[in-house]
Amino acid sequence: MPQSPRVSDQQLLEALCSGQEWAFTAIYDEYWYPMYRAAFHKLGQRHIAEEIVQDIFTRLWNERANLRTTTLNYYLFSAVRFEVIDHIRKSGPRSRYLAYYQAFASQHEHYTEDEVAYNELLRNIDEGLKPFPAQTREMFKLSRIESWTIAQIAEFMNLSEKTVEYHLSKASKAVREYLNETLLLLLLSIFS
Repeated sequence: MPQSPRVSDQQLLEALCSGQEWAFTAIYDEYWYPMYRAAFHKLGQRHIAEEIVQDIFTRLWNERANLRTTTLNYYLFSAVRFEVIDHIRKSGPRSRYLAYYQAFASQHEHYTEDEVAYNELLRNIDEGLKPFPAQTREMFKLSRIESWTIAQIAEFMNLSEKTVEYHLSKASKAVREYLNETLLLLLLSIFS
């Protein structure tokens, strides 16, 4: 059955869930490029963006019978968002930091100590962010660990820049207070 241009996303979803290949093709044709553009905008790497979008469409087809969404656009772009974040986390500054030290391990005797200190800092930051909702924790990590600008975070999360600034301000203050308390406890334990 050929797809009509007036077919709604809801009708496409229903047809996809029942295994209609034409619906998958229509979704792919309509959403592939905007999804690719969103991934490429955040990553700046064509092949990674293409791979992410292809993986999402593969999962969409493989899991079509179990889809529990009513908003196709939201579902697909949320998938892009989470895949991009996952990729950044896996290959972010920590990976670059470790790659640098692995490349020059023979020149750096304190590699293990540096890695332990870095991991301890990340753990303390995570502890300081625990009281906050997942969205605020994500904003903080994108800003402070992944070096994203407020504008990039706002665009990526579909929020206003003021909202992002507010959440980052609260999270930064809490992390500073937590790290100060942790440092104070450490100093007290060392000198007591």
